[in-house]
Amino acid sequence: MAQDHHFILGVHVDNRIKRASDVQQLLTDYGCNIKTRIGLHEVTGNFCAGFGLILLEMIGETEKIEKLAEKLEKIEGVSVQRMVFEHP
Repeated sequence: MAQDHHFILGVHVDNRIKRASDVQQLLTDYGCNIKTRIGLHEVTGNFCAGFGLILLEMIGETEKIEKLAEKLEKIEGVSVQRMVFEHP
């Protein structure tokens, strides 16, 4: 059954090194609801940024997606933005 919307979560992590395991555990727990995952952070030859951004294309029930977002937001230094694209 096709979804009638695209649900994207943008997850900003302030201290990637310190928060990575907590964030990763939640992403693993909700792995069956994550269709696409893209991680973005600044990297150059001698520098790897301590902050990062994860884009998640979500599938499944809206309530479950919202539960993941709420749990992520409870982690100190993590903020979540939601994008929902409705199909006509």
